[in-house]
Amino acid sequence: MINFKNVELNDKEWIQPLLVKADLSGCHQNFTNIFAWAETYKYRVAKVNDFLVVKSGHIVDEPAYFWPAGSGDVRAVLEVIKQDAEDCGHDLILAGLSPENMAELRILYPDGFEYQENRDSFDYVYLLDKLITLSGNKLHSKRNHINRFKENPDWSFEPITLENLAECWEMNKAWCKANRYEEDEQLVEELCAVRRCFNNFISLGLEGGLLRLDGRIIAFTMGDKLNSNTYDIHIEKAFGEIQGAYQMINREFAVLIKERHPEIIYVNREEDMGYEGLRKAKLSYHPVKMEEKFWAKFIH
Repeated sequence: MINFKNVELNDKEWIQPLLVKADLSGCHQNFTNIFAWAETYKYRVAKVNDFLVVKSGHIVDEPAYFWPAGSGDVRAVLEVIKQDAEDCGHDLILAGLSPENMAELRILYPDGFEYQENRDSFDYVYLLDKLITLSGNKLHSKRNHINRFKENPDWSFEPITLENLAECWEMNKAWCKANRYEEDEQLVEELCAVRRCFNNFISLGLEGGLLRLDGRIIAFTMGDKLNSNTYDIHIEKAFGEIQGAYQMINREFAVLIKERHPEIIYVNREEDMGYEGLRKAKLSYHPVKMEEKFWAKFIH
């Protein structure tokens, strides 16, 4: 049985190097997300050989594991995971698998797993340069929204710092109230994850930006690097009644990412969680690709 532990902030010291080695593309393979959502999804972590193994208590209907993140013999780690599932008396389920993970799994265990697509957890991935320029006819409406927003005489964008972090939290609370978050279980869970990001902003290595209109914060966003060429946007909030607020915070933070991380090519804006409105909004930016995710259940 694997000796799993609860996720703590200081686990980043040993987890982050393994994630860097693995260079995976799914937003769930990111320390901030593992830490922020640990309470919601009952994540526990362990080091097996030179791999990070994450186990969730209920990311699906029963316990499940992420694809091991690290370097070396992944089959040996999968065998340890298989034994852990057997010892714990539940099925072996691997969650958040990429098509590449599935291809490797099929080679290692021919006909050993059955697979299921999980469309609600697909990540939306965009070209960073495209989020900045918004060039082309398909993004014409985004440019129009930004131009309309710029007609406001007193607006500004600034990076999030310890000095304005509390002000952003107040805006987040107002956003939650306006969106009646207490009536939506997923938004309640998200608030818990967002709070962990705010409370550990510096220690997690997060970056962010905020938008002011007439001195008041009307939008903010936070993220960090996901892998060698991709940046991950964890949070983006704006007051939807202010035309252009979402488009403007998106574009201005993309500019900041480009300035601070010239190696970044892609921006992962995470999943839509099955919300029709969020899916429509993310598709409207015309992602360059979707980070597809699947579940695999061991059958023999």
